[in-house]
Amino acid sequence: MSHSATAEPRSARRPDPRPQRRRRRDKPGKRRWLRATLIALAVLLIGAAGTGYWFYQHLDGNIDGLDLNKQLGDDRPERLPTSGQNILVLGSDSRAGANASLDTGHVSGARSDTALVMHIPEGRTRATAVSIPRDTLVTRPACTKADGTAVPSARRVMFNSVYSQVDSACVVKTVEAMTGVRMDHYVEIDFAGFKGLVDAVGGVTVTLDQDIHDKSSGLQMSAGTHRLNGTQALRFVRTRHGVGDGSDLGRIGLQQKFMIALLSEIKKQDLLGSPTKTYKIANTLTSSLTTDSDLASLTKLATFARSMGDVDPADMETIMLPVAYDKVDPNRVVTAEPQARQLWKAIRTDSAIPASAKKSPATGG
Repeated sequence: MSHSATAEPRSARRPDPRPQRRRRRDKPGKRRWLRATLIALAVLLIGAAGTGYWFYQHLDGNIDGLDLNKQLGDDRPERLPTSGQNILVLGSDSRAGANASLDTGHVSGARSDTALVMHIPEGRTRATAVSIPRDTLVTRPACTKADGTAVPSARRVMFNSVYSQVDSACVVKTVEAMTGVRMDHYVEIDFAGFKGLVDAVGGVTVTLDQDIHDKSSGLQMSAGTHRLNGTQALRFVRTRHGVGDGSDLGRIGLQQKFMIALLSEIKKQDLLGSPTKTYKIANTLTSSLTTDSDLASLTKLATFARSMGDVDPADMETIMLPVAYDKVDPNRVVTAEPQARQLWKAIRTDSAIPASAKKSPATGG
């Protein structure tokens, strides 16, 4: 006789006095899928442990670190009293190594071709990028090179010459001296890295309001939407004769436009779905990247990037440091007051930047 024939009827069973827990029941297909996924993941991790470690070590070793605390000492502006962050971003036009073949100019040595102070207010959901024109005349403070060589202070030097005449740390010190804003981090990428990054993400789309005809660089672009590869992008951000009055001020708008387009392109990439592309981007970027020592590792960079994950590039505010043409040399500019003072005060206090601080007497067209 079967067990079911002698079983007590369901209605006659005594109720269980213990409280019944509602058991979550997954579908059999889902449970099998989860088990298969976990087993496959374990196999991949075990099988690729050596390779994965090599990849990590390789990428980690690509990054050059700059010990700002050691070179700059304690004579620096105070940190923000909030969780806001200030990052100095430099685009280096070094002609060394892989960059030599990418040179679109005729100047030897290395300069900070592009300089941005990135301010991320408390909450880290938005950002402001302030471009410092490379032709700005500044007072360079006394600096000490990494090898211990002392460099005296100098007045009325071009901002982008500080990089070549001294070093990266002195650029940070110069920016802190002229703004009163402490730079929490430093990030530098060179020509080759910029070109490689654009190619690694598959190009970047920009839209122009007017034609660009730069006979010097050979850049010819009509008004409208364009998909730029690395070489085209490099010419785009470096053109100056084809926009505005032919000065550095005219191209700053193009650089800011491209920066937002590039960040937006990276943000929308399916990096988790394409490990090959992720590695290519990471290898290209880290090979041409110099950061402060607090960011000089994959782990630190990843942690910092995650903390900025809510910043939407499309909502980023871009401003040019308010400048006026120099009265002695009209080919150079100087900071315009009181606009510049208002701008840096707003960033120091992590407050809204007043409209008056965004107006520059010299616009470059």
